[in-house]
Amino acid sequence: MIMDRRTLSLSVFAGLVGGPALARAPKGPAPFGATPSVRQYDWQRLETYGFMHYTMNAFTDREWGYGDEPVSLFNPTDFSADQIVLAARSGGLKGIILTAKHHDGFCLWPSRYTEHSVKFSPYKDGKGDIVGEMAEACRKHGLKFGVYLSPWDRNHAEYGRPAYVEYYHNQLEELTTQYGPLFEVWFDGANGGDGYYGGARERRKIDALTYYGWDTVRAIVRKNQPHAVMFADEHMDVRWVGNEHGQAGDPCWPTVDETPYTMAKGNAGVRGGKIWNPAETNTSIRPGWFWHADESPRTPANLTRVYFESVGRGTTLLLNLAPDRRGRVPDADVASLTGWKAILDKTFARNLATGAKVTASSTYGEGFGPAQALKSNAFWAARTSDKAGAWIRFDLPKAQTFDVIRTAEDIRKGVRVDDFAIDILENGRWRPLQTHTYIGYKRLTRLSAPVTTRAVRIRILKAAASPILGDFGLFLMPPVLEEPTIKRDRAGRVSLSAAETDVRLFYTLDGSAPTTASTPFSAPFPLPEGGQVRAVAFSPARKVLSAASVAQFDVAPVGWRMVSASSDTPNALLDGKGFVGRKGQPAELVLDLGKVYDLKGFTLTPGVQDIYLDVNTVAQMGAPAGYVASVSADGQTFTPAGEGEFSNIANSRSEQRIRFDAPHKGRYLKLVLPRAVQDKPTVAFSGVGIITR
Repeated sequence: MIMDRRTLSLSVFAGLVGGPALARAPKGPAPFGATPSVRQYDWQRLETYGFMHYTMNAFTDREWGYGDEPVSLFNPTDFSADQIVLAARSGGLKGIILTAKHHDGFCLWPSRYTEHSVKFSPYKDGKGDIVGEMAEACRKHGLKFGVYLSPWDRNHAEYGRPAYVEYYHNQLEELTTQYGPLFEVWFDGANGGDGYYGGARERRKIDALTYYGWDTVRAIVRKNQPHAVMFADEHMDVRWVGNEHGQAGDPCWPTVDETPYTMAKGNAGVRGGKIWNPAETNTSIRPGWFWHADESPRTPANLTRVYFESVGRGTTLLLNLAPDRRGRVPDADVASLTGWKAILDKTFARNLATGAKVTASSTYGEGFGPAQALKSNAFWAARTSDKAGAWIRFDLPKAQTFDVIRTAEDIRKGVRVDDFAIDILENGRWRPLQTHTYIGYKRLTRLSAPVTTRAVRIRILKAAASPILGDFGLFLMPPVLEEPTIKRDRAGRVSLSAAETDVRLFYTLDGSAPTTASTPFSAPFPLPEGGQVRAVAFSPARKVLSAASVAQFDVAPVGWRMVSASSDTPNALLDGKGFVGRKGQPAELVLDLGKVYDLKGFTLTPGVQDIYLDVNTVAQMGAPAGYVASVSADGQTFTPAGEGEFSNIANSRSEQRIRFDAPHKGRYLKLVLPRAVQDKPTVAFSGVGIITR
């Protein structure tokens, strides 16, 4: 039975996650600190691969199913595993991890242990097997295949009892023996809560550290899929990066210590930690994990930024694809994937450092000379005594213009470098370009503007062991502009911003596509009653136009009044400082919207970290787990409008959009928020809005 990491011995834990076989490295300097296992090293080299969230939620428009969905709902009209796999490949993804069973408990394979599966659905008259079809398509098109098996099951009557654990182990045995080699087995961190549970319709709590029998889970995977890595918050081969935005920490160390997992530790790792437990950066191509008709995919430029903030910081990127009700990746998503791959292919097609004369502060010995740093999977190694102050220099055959710099450590020899600097030779003198902490498997430095030079130098400012560096490269990206960010403040004023500084911004309000002939943005403009804003960025120097960003705004909270609230600071919400309830009590608030609206729903934005910076205070707060909403015309008599949960709100800080089953006319909105997620004592969130469109 798994133990809390605080009591789990290092030797036992290392055996569980790393395995006895370490990745073999060339002879040379002795390894320093923790190093990856063979499976961890091979997984790291994949760099980018796909998630595939597809189950009942695609048909119910939910993110988390409750478990009571009838199997008759699952009926894709044109499911194509080939199309999905080819869509992933069009983005350069090297594999796909399929949600074989999500929290609703519906199984995408004909499991012999339940009737809540594809074999009792209309899909192919019960003869279909989505897991099998995806596994075969991945093999056919050269992608690796993995599976996601949710520990939490909101359908199963025995969840929370010993019988469910046996059921879960049996299903894991099926998935790890029936579908060929798996490169990753994914265990979600969402565990326990409200559910259907065979008709009980109740809330069940479990101890996630002990309930599932993780020792047996690991043993099943190790026996049946010895080369597959396992993902979970902790106690596995791979850890969660701590957010769902596609952003690894900088730095994001691949090692951790024996203290319990936190989201902050997942994002940053622990320098010098004794356990090799690298981060996987997961995010979705769309705002949600499952397909929703009103959502749009990330643009190629945005995906490129995500790549540099994940793979470029030494982690892998797990990018989710969400097939629609047909059972296909939408055309818009495929176009984004294809455009993203085109940007990366053009960027890395030519290494501008090729042919450079390479010198260094010292050399470990034969086979580790400075020139090795330009070769793939080969490395320069400095003398053992050469740590801080070590350097390697690249004199180019001619001056080159570039804006991306790549370097890498041989992680089979451990993480050795702490801080390093990049210099370029300019007018006969070295000019510091950038400094960073951590290199790891791969470090991609993306400059804000191209530079031109005949020589580049990497200086080691701080190191725990002599540096071993390789895979050095200089690259020039094709002209790429990310679309502008569109925001609106609580007074209803809209502002546009861009990551680049040498750009002009243009926008439209009539739904038309913005161009350089559209209205130029110069200052925030009012949009209190809402509407659609489309915007583009344009670089006059590079003559590049970005893709369009789109924001749909509803009524701004101008003139709203807090009638009542179970908070010691009731007006803070409307002042933009967020809502904090009273400890140990349900949260309740009544808003006067100023006039009658045809209310179709409401929005709620989590993010208590933005309200209070005190760590101890924030630790007591949690976003609301669920809601009861009602509407009134006079503020006295309220009509129920909706009741439910906020899906995935504990991990995602995106705005929750709750639509009522039917519109309700009213001036007053009442929200009752019974409890916070993760059993936190205080309900807190940062904003609330209404949906009238």
